[in-house]
Amino acid sequence: MKSLRSSPLGKVISDCLQAQRGSVLLACLCLLGVIAMDLIAPWPLKVVFDHLLLPHPLPPALSPLQGLLAMGTWPALLAMAGAIAAIALLAGVFSYLQLFTTAKIGYIITYRLRSQLFSHLQRLSLAYHRGSRSGELLTKVASDTNQLRDMFADWALSFAAQLLTLITMLGVMFWLNWRLAAVVTATLLPLMGVIYFLNKRVKESVRDQRKYEGRMTSRLNEVLSSIALVQAFGRQTYEEGRFEAEIKAHYESGMRSTRTAGAITKAIAVVCASGTAATVLLGAQQVLAGKLTPGELLIFLAYVGSLFKPVRDLGKLSAKFSRAAVSAQRVNQILETAPEIDDAPDAIDIGRPAGEIVFEDVCFGYAEGRPVLDGVSLRIAAGERVALVGPSGSGKSTLLSLLLRLYEPSSGRILIDGIDIRRFTRESLRRAIGIVPQENMLFAVSVRENIAYGHPQATPEEIEEAARHARAHEFVVDLPEGYDTEVGERGGNLSGGQRQRLCLARALVKAPSILVMDEPTASVDAVSARLMTEAVARVHRNRTLITISHEYSDMSTYDRIFVLEQGRLVESGAHDALIQARGPYLALVERRHAV
Repeated sequence: MKSLRSSPLGKVISDCLQAQRGSVLLACLCLLGVIAMDLIAPWPLKVVFDHLLLPHPLPPALSPLQGLLAMGTWPALLAMAGAIAAIALLAGVFSYLQLFTTAKIGYIITYRLRSQLFSHLQRLSLAYHRGSRSGELLTKVASDTNQLRDMFADWALSFAAQLLTLITMLGVMFWLNWRLAAVVTATLLPLMGVIYFLNKRVKESVRDQRKYEGRMTSRLNEVLSSIALVQAFGRQTYEEGRFEAEIKAHYESGMRSTRTAGAITKAIAVVCASGTAATVLLGAQQVLAGKLTPGELLIFLAYVGSLFKPVRDLGKLSAKFSRAAVSAQRVNQILETAPEIDDAPDAIDIGRPAGEIVFEDVCFGYAEGRPVLDGVSLRIAAGERVALVGPSGSGKSTLLSLLLRLYEPSSGRILIDGIDIRRFTRESLRRAIGIVPQENMLFAVSVRENIAYGHPQATPEEIEEAARHARAHEFVVDLPEGYDTEVGERGGNLSGGQRQRLCLARALVKAPSILVMDEPTASVDAVSARLMTEAVARVHRNRTLITISHEYSDMSTYDRIFVLEQGRLVESGAHDALIQARGPYLALVERRHAV
């Protein structure tokens, strides 16, 4: 964990602990109080056995109690009983304050860490998310952060407490009788070696367990989000088999980890019993020989019992630390991933652009050696209405993703109003562009909140106006609670056409200078498609409009059409001119009509 100190995760933890240094100090003081109570807990019993029940003189270390003993046996017994109760009470108070304070620190760490992870994940490029399992990311944010909370807030102090208790008790034991202390210490050394070896195996098992947890969550998320498809194809039994395979792998890795942790506990128990037996045997011999008082043997046995508790707890904590170390590595992998797309230090706000768009020799590929766009150059005038057409996989949607800076071109550049879009802040660039995606994704909130997602400061009047422009107002007012109606997860309470019109309203509410639409009528019925077409025709005024479409019935309404094939621009022009040219565009139209 040493390298963790200088890592992004280490910085988050350090900042949290620095901000909570008062609470950390209080927890440490309470920790010292608990240790002190553990150390002095057996001494009233020594006084009772050696100096009240037996007439042994007080040693110099206990000479302040001489006046108490002079008061008589019963007052002294009552005082020792009160001391035992007071020590137990103080130990409880210190323990409560420590637990409460460390829990507070732990939850603050979890809060900050999850916030940082969520923010960082949102800044990472689509390329990162395309290559990551969503369930794995969910496990890291939800489960692994809990492990780290316990590790840095609770377990760290517990580890320090047990270690400090172990050292101080050994010191007192050597002060009382170094021979007996040496016997106890000799039993600890092999035990530490066993714990170290077994913990390496625990760490390996936990790493596998975390991996299977992520895969299990991904499988569950994937099936539940596509439950209609699963049921429609009657694949419930098949999916149950796949999920069972995942949970079986998780179960087996968990059992391996549990067996190893159990072996640690068993080894500690054996050593504890051996050490206690050796202490009783040798201690009794020294009491019979007059070298040790019964009270001192009692203290020694109490310390031996208390001594092996820290050892036992250290063994358990070391297993937990092994699990947390795996979680730390997994979380740190996210935080150490640098965003591939970021704002330049001198990035500027785009303001409200006129809307001229230029692609200059743009190349791009999602994977090395597999280009999706190959030297695309085109110009769209401000306020122009254009369509991107071509076979599936020709690079149409990729062009829009590059315009939004969801990806960066491998070469070439994209300009808006003559300025490279890399000069603009991503936030202002995306604010100036309205997007209606092919997948009409909505959130499980109200209609009003879904529309305002594109412009959180929008007034109710602006939201309603956007809905009217998108031809959505007519059906929204008929919903049970109008604009306050919950649309359900992914908008499941609405039809496909209704969801698409709300997506258009969401894009329009921020009054963008550029509106891009990816297959806006591909998955809706004919009536909804007609309404969408009418809505787009009305909102085009003073905006640059780019539409991806496989429908050619309304292509005559566009100023120009760009035809792409295999990542290249092969043809451009107005609908009639392209038909007369009898090139790739005509072939696309004829193929569509033949279907």
